[in-house]
Formats: sequence, C-alpha cells, structure tokens
Amino acid sequence: MDDFVKKIQERRIDGKYSLISKIGEGGHGAVYLGENFETDEQVALKLVHCRNGFSSLEEEVETYHSFEGLPGFPKLYSYSERDDYKVMVLDLLGPSLEDLFVFCDRKFSLKTTLMLIDQLLERFQALHSKKYIHRDVKPQNCLLGSGRNGNVVYLTDFGLSREIMTIKEGDDEVLPKHPRLVGTTRYASIRGHLGYVQTRSDDLESLGYMMIYFYRGSLPWQGLKARGDSEKDRLVMEMKKSLDEAAICSGLPQEFETYMRHIKSLSCGKKPNYNKLRRMFRELAVREGVQYDNVFDWTERVFSLKEMNTILG
Repeated sequence: MDDFVKKIQERRIDGKYSLISKIGEGGHGAVYLGENFETDEQVALKLVHCRNGFSSLEEEVETYHSFEGLPGFPKLYSYSERDDYKVMVLDLLGPSLEDLFVFCDRKFSLKTTLMLIDQLLERFQALHSKKYIHRDVKPQNCLLGSGRNGNVVYLTDFGLSREIMTIKEGDDEVLPKHPRLVGTTRYASIRGHLGYVQTRSDDLESLGYMMIYFYRGSLPWQGLKARGDSEKDRLVMEMKKSLDEAAICSGLPQEFETYMRHIKSLSCGKKPNYNKLRRMFRELAVREGVQYDNVFDWTERVFSLKEMNTILG
C-alpha cells in the first residue's frame, strides 16, 4: 500500500487527485484525505486492493450513482483502477455520529436524538425509494457533512447494500439463508441475525437500536461475555429475541416503544410508514418543547469550549 500511495502522490488519479494522509481503514481497504488540484477542494479516496474487492466495489459504485443528487448521500466523483488497486473519489465528510457520541461523553439529549431520527428517517425513505437497503446501519456509517452542510447527516458505506427483493410473507422462510450475520452485531435486526433476506424494516429496526443507544447511552446486550464472535452473535440475538419492546425502551418516551413495535410488526416486505413515524417524533418534540434548530449537543459543547478558551486567554 505504501508504494502505491507514493505512486498516486507522484502521478495522481485522473490527472488531478492526490493523496494527503490516511483518515480511516476498514476490512478491505483504506480511506485517505485527498485533494483536487484543479479546484483546491479536499476529497476522500477509498482504496481497495483488487484481491479484496471482489465485485463489491463495483456494486457500491452503482449504488452511489443511484443516489446522485439526493440530499444526505455522498457524491461520487471518480472510480478507476490503478495498478493493483481500485479507487473511489468521494465527497469529504465530517465526523461520524459515533465520534460525536464519544465527544459528548457517550450520551445524547432527547433534542439531539429526535433531530437525528428526523433526518435519518428521511434518508432511509430516500434510500428505500431507490430500491436499496443498507444492511449495516450503525453510527460509524452516519457522518456529518462539511462546510455549509455541517448539520446534514449523511448515509455512507454501501458496501453491504443490496437491491430490495420482492418477497411475499412466508416466502423468506424457504429462501436460502445467509451463512453468517450480515451487518454489525450490536445494531443488527433479528432477521439479520437469523440469516433471512433483509427488507426495509430491518434497516429501521437497526436505526431504532441506534437511537436507543444514543439516548440511553448503551444497549442491554452490550458487554455480554463470549468466547468468540460466533457465540457473541448468538447471545446478542437471543437477548434481542427475549426482550420485548417495552423492556428494550424502558425509561424512554413511549414513542420509542411505539416505533419499535411498529417496525417489528411489519409483515415481510411491507413498506414502513416513514412520514407517520417522523410525525410521531415531531409531536413528541413539540410536547417536550424541543425545536429542530440544528443546534446539536456537540454544537453547544464546541461553543462552550471555545468560550472557555477565550476566558482563559
């Protein structure tokens, strides 16, 4: 990888993109900060070795093309192969919601949680309208924009995304199951754990777990002791199946339980009522005196730190 990075820095991608520094790394590749020398704009470059990329990167590129122009989805500028690597050039985004969660001492206020729910339900409605499901919903895959889009939450990392299959209720039980969990154990839907073909409701079930995690600060199945990943997946799945919506949402406003109950009650392949769910949480916001003004917990914290630094000189 180091030799390849040097080659890109010397020759550039498409004659105009160059690498600056690594900003992240995943299972199959790495993400670098880059620059467009024609516009002086910074970009993100995702590098995947050809032997690790399979056809997944090509599928991800097609997914990005499907979302072109939609708010809250990164723009794909370029895709090419150089030497032994496949390279995607994308919008450079800001921190992930997991980064911001840690920055805010691992707990978000009701206001921040509700503003995130509102944006993300809109994102998933757009994603699903393009006939795709994400299949790996987690805070690390939700990033803030940059500059004037700094308060916009973006959905990212579509490496596990797939087109939505038309499935009649009960048909999924006779379809071949996936041999292992697709997604992330902490936020995966129960159907995802069981290996069934995933649908829209699986994305929204994962979103529900993520929002409970943000507002409460943790999920009931965090910290389970297991001998390996397979046992951990099984234990987490069993706990998710054993807890009803009231137990999972204990201590939270009733709307969270209503949300989870609605999502889990949907028959296989049925479309969720996104607008009704957004309206329900907006009514909760009105009742609690919450304004959707894009002033998040991290916004206030950064302002307080700057103010303190000014006072301390």
